[in-house]
Amino acid sequence: MKRNHATLLSLALFGLIASASAVQRPNMVLIMADDMGHADAGFTGSTDIQTPNLDALAQSGVVFKQGYVTHPFCGPSRAGIMSGRYQHRFGFETNPAYDPTNLQMGIAETERLVSTRLKTSGYKTGIIGKWHLGSAAPFHPNRRGFDFFYGFREGGHDYFEIDTIEAGEKHYLLPLERNNQPAIFEDYLTDALTDEAVGFIERSKDEPFFLFLSYNAPHAPLQAPEEAIAKYAGIADPKRRVYAAMVDVMDEGIGRVVQTLEKQGLRKNTLVIFLSDNGGPIASEENPHNGNGSANGPWRGGKGDFYEGGLRVPMLANWPDKIKAGTTYENPVISLDISRTIVELGGGETASPEMEGVNLMPFLNGEQTGEPHKALCWRGYNHTLWSVLHDGKKYVKNKWNKPAEMFDLNTDPAEQNNILNQSPESAATLKALWNEWDQPNIPYQFWEFFQYNQKRKQFHKDNIPPEAKKARDSE
Repeated sequence: MKRNHATLLSLALFGLIASASAVQRPNMVLIMADDMGHADAGFTGSTDIQTPNLDALAQSGVVFKQGYVTHPFCGPSRAGIMSGRYQHRFGFETNPAYDPTNLQMGIAETERLVSTRLKTSGYKTGIIGKWHLGSAAPFHPNRRGFDFFYGFREGGHDYFEIDTIEAGEKHYLLPLERNNQPAIFEDYLTDALTDEAVGFIERSKDEPFFLFLSYNAPHAPLQAPEEAIAKYAGIADPKRRVYAAMVDVMDEGIGRVVQTLEKQGLRKNTLVIFLSDNGGPIASEENPHNGNGSANGPWRGGKGDFYEGGLRVPMLANWPDKIKAGTTYENPVISLDISRTIVELGGGETASPEMEGVNLMPFLNGEQTGEPHKALCWRGYNHTLWSVLHDGKKYVKNKWNKPAEMFDLNTDPAEQNNILNQSPESAATLKALWNEWDQPNIPYQFWEFFQYNQKRKQFHKDNIPPEAKKARDSE
């Protein structure tokens, strides 16, 4: 009998310790913008777009001056941050098309996502907004570690409309989903996503939670409420005027999320991270009508480029209990570091398969010095396009039909002066680092969405039943 009492007492004490540990673990809110230019927030230098809530987070937290993502466009970048691994390790190097019947086109089932790693350590997990990691059942967020999903599996969505009858190929008009069930929204999509984020926090306040608030703003189509557009009547460029309104509404939503954390008494022990999934798309000689009105500041290029403008994004972290206000971090970091930091802080498993990146907290609180990475590497379309950054030098192959270049970001951060011919030894060192990094990578596993859609149409055209083809040809 005494043994039973002792056992019960031990179990009770264990429960109290576990409960206390759970309370001490931080809540984590990862907020991602879509196609936002580096220079389009106040804390990164914008003067014509108002982002007071992002600026407040920056001023009371840390700004990463050299914050990078793993890819210069949407799907692969999200695959990297959700897996915590370079997406090239599992062949996610292109944007998947929307096809719920395709069991290949999505993030590999062998990958354990941040959501799964935190869910198994006791976190409540939620994603709100854009997924873009595969539309078939095996890739669904509710099957990949997320307790709650409200959003869409496609790469974007109309901000005002859905079509429940005949969306056809216009996947941006498909109904939204709430935990694998059709869902609608009213008024403006960005506001609806914010509403859902507020609701998730309110429902989850009594247990540690991880929320991925995955806005599709300011990704195309360029749409915003009229009153928000009117606020930026002073911007002459009509495209940038609407873009500014989209960023403004998103910033207002971020403010509501922070206010909810404060109202629920969660703010001090909540890590809030913000970044864009890639640089802003800009017009070019090849695509003069491209772009969403964004600005990448002094950086060269934009979305799709392996120059700074495609890979370097606005990035901040805010945690009142642990991160000193007004901090700037100068060394290069990458979105994989965000994943690793989140999982380690939450007590999640970082192996099987091994996460890449580093926990940034020791670098932010002074426990660890030096640079988190010896080199950062990028790759596009297998070995066609690539880039590597080491010791301030960047070696980059950005176009199929143009030679590689090298820049010294220490003196030339805008990548204007090609020093490749003047520094062959540095180029050899960088290429060796890239080759070492590339060795475990595999070829990309599915076509880019526009190529896939073309092939799918051609397949159906070429595979009409013989009887139907004969009848059609006789007409």
